[in-house]
Amino acid sequence: TGVLCRKLGLGRLEMAMAEALPEVFRARLREILEPDHCQACWQSFAVAPPTAFRANGLKTNADALRAELQDAGFTLEPLLWKPDVFLVSPSQRRALTESAAYVDGRLYIQNPSSMVPPLLLDPQPDEWILDLAAAPGSKTIQIAEMMGNDGRISAVESVRGRFFRLQKNLKKHGVANVQTYLKDGARVWRQCREQFDRVLLDAPCSSEGQFRADTPQTWAYWSEKKIAEMNRKQRKLLYSAVQCLKPGGALVYSTCTFAPEENEAIIARALRQFGSALDVEDIELPFANAEPGLVRWRGKAFDRRLRRARRIVPQDGMEGFFVCRLRKF
Repeated sequence: TGVLCRKLGLGRLEMAMAEALPEVFRARLREILEPDHCQACWQSFAVAPPTAFRANGLKTNADALRAELQDAGFTLEPLLWKPDVFLVSPSQRRALTESAAYVDGRLYIQNPSSMVPPLLLDPQPDEWILDLAAAPGSKTIQIAEMMGNDGRISAVESVRGRFFRLQKNLKKHGVANVQTYLKDGARVWRQCREQFDRVLLDAPCSSEGQFRADTPQTWAYWSEKKIAEMNRKQRKLLYSAVQCLKPGGALVYSTCTFAPEENEAIIARALRQFGSALDVEDIELPFANAEPGLVRWRGKAFDRRLRRARRIVPQDGMEGFFVCRLRKF
């Protein structure tokens, strides 16, 4: 690990931080990512990322928010590929969370990678959307904004505490077209078979893309056993998501983890289950720090259509993420 850190140009503190992460995770990452991306990813774990946030279009617009925050003394850096998103340095994060714009819900703090799944979902104002694992509401709010508070969104969350946080966030940010449900997403399909025009499943996962070497709680419970546990939950959720989707509809599956067992393996299983009724669509991302999905992992071959999925590599403040768009026939 020390050799790798020196190659990355990391100092002693960063080396110590990077060495804190589990060796098994480091070895897996080298198998998953291309060498150059692996180095950039590893370096990101040792660096405090900027805080990203987007203007909440249900309450303001990007120009007005920019002017308000600059007048309040914030130094904003625009996100080049999404004009309503800005970044501030880690030193300004606390002040941002104490600002009137944050308190009133005119901005939403959200990592840029997390904004990608709703963009790929591309919800339309006259549609009925299912957000199958919705809390704390980051993507639900973004979808509602993209729809102009029109249409219908059903937001499902199974954990009681997270469910109430979801409701609080929706109210704070002016969302009016969402109905919330405290339910097990894996069972929703039994009551809602083929009802929704589009489905988002941002699945619970092992959260590897959010690891910080100096914050042990981000990886304290990580293990390959945890990955297997998440895999079992994700399989059931994706089965439910596909069953809930109308023929002709689009489904976006995403996680904030690198593990192929939680990403490609989940999609590959669904493709086998649903056969010709399900396909993987090509997607284009407006940034370069992403790789095609894997078609082989530790001796197991996946459907070659998984190359159309994308694994987002941490860079420029973006967390690790996996995204895949499916079409039902």
